[in-house]
Amino acid sequence: MALKATIFKAELTISDTDRGYYATHALTIARHPSETDERMMVRLLAFALNASDSLQFTTGLSTEGEPDLWQKSATNEIDLWIDVGLPDERHLRKACGRARQVVVYAYGGSKAGLWWARVGQALERFDNLSVFELTRATTGELAALSQRGMSITCMVGDGGIWLSDAGNNVSVEPAAWMNSRPGKQASANGR
Repeated sequence: MALKATIFKAELTISDTDRGYYATHALTIARHPSETDERMMVRLLAFALNASDSLQFTTGLSTEGEPDLWQKSATNEIDLWIDVGLPDERHLRKACGRARQVVVYAYGGSKAGLWWARVGQALERFDNLSVFELTRATTGELAALSQRGMSITCMVGDGGIWLSDAGNNVSVEPAAWMNSRPGKQASANGR
């Protein structure tokens, strides 16, 4: 018998002064049986940093050839493709050909550095790809925020990113390994 996804509910309040985006999203997040709290919370962070009314979680791990999140236009074109983790080079090449903008939030400590050393040079030619690295300490703190029913606040401003719940605060400082987003610095947020 196949294991079913675990359902998490999140009320995510976003105050992003860098983009002028202020909203509260009621999200349902299906955590695949093989997915960790760490990975799920990186997906939630990716949502918060790129939030819009049309950004959505996909079936992700259970469907090959799909990102973790995407934003599609009214004509069903992919405006934004977001992957978390360490996707393979071929997957990212296809994504860059299909989407207007591709963003990767890499994590995994030294494994992430080794992954980037292996694929980074081959991906430099894509002018619609951005890659940001999250430290193991940061993703560990994000995982600690995980609950079946979450109320998370994300504040973004002046290059800083903070996520918090009723008792915890996490400061997020992504390193920009590759940033093709016009006018954006290493804060990894906004368009």
